[in-house]
Amino acid sequence: MTQEDNAPRRPDIGPGWYEPLAEEFQAPYFAELRSFLMAERQQHTVHPPARQIFAAFNATPFDAVRVVILGQDPYHGPGQAHGLSFSVPPGVPPPPSLMNMFAELERDLRIPRPGHGDLTSWAQQGVLLLNASLTVRSAAAGSHQGRGWERFTDAAIRALSDRHNGLIFLLWGRFAQQKAALIDSDRHYILQAPHPSPLSAHKGFIGCGHFSRTNELLEAQGKPPINWALP
Repeated sequence: MTQEDNAPRRPDIGPGWYEPLAEEFQAPYFAELRSFLMAERQQHTVHPPARQIFAAFNATPFDAVRVVILGQDPYHGPGQAHGLSFSVPPGVPPPPSLMNMFAELERDLRIPRPGHGDLTSWAQQGVLLLNASLTVRSAAAGSHQGRGWERFTDAAIRALSDRHNGLIFLLWGRFAQQKAALIDSDRHYILQAPHPSPLSAHKGFIGCGHFSRTNELLEAQGKPPINWALP
């Protein structure tokens, strides 16, 4: 057996992402995280399915990122999580936070509320839909926090900040807003608002105008706007 045969398999994380995150994949904490996930899946249902853990990175190549929407945890209900923050697969009813996002889209841009909650079309236009933790135990919100995912996704945010210019970071809620410290505000735009959850949406998320403001900032850079309407 050659040394290459013993080398860890390169993860399928999507175009352009492996090189800026290679040190994370090779770090001891990531091996511990992988072992934890293997043990979790032997005893519990874990969301999203293993093949969709890196769906956000696969849907939005590193060089294609223009906007970042940060979430905290994947949805922990059956069939809800598919690797994109705030998004649910076709056929799954949009959760309350996503419904409030659609309400703000309708108020801000007069876009009618869609009949589904699959945000893949946003991701394909350069909107990175990134959760801080990429997995969760079924029916146990926050159960995979503090296991290493935050270190990994913080590294992804730093890489974007260091290697891009003019990105627009949408930080909704206190947890996401703490990530502002990772972002070079001289090179990027940071838009902050309360979280779209029912507990806080009407304390400033509804009315924030982030969707139209994002498009204004993109167009000011000569970039095409995001088509926020879902097909």
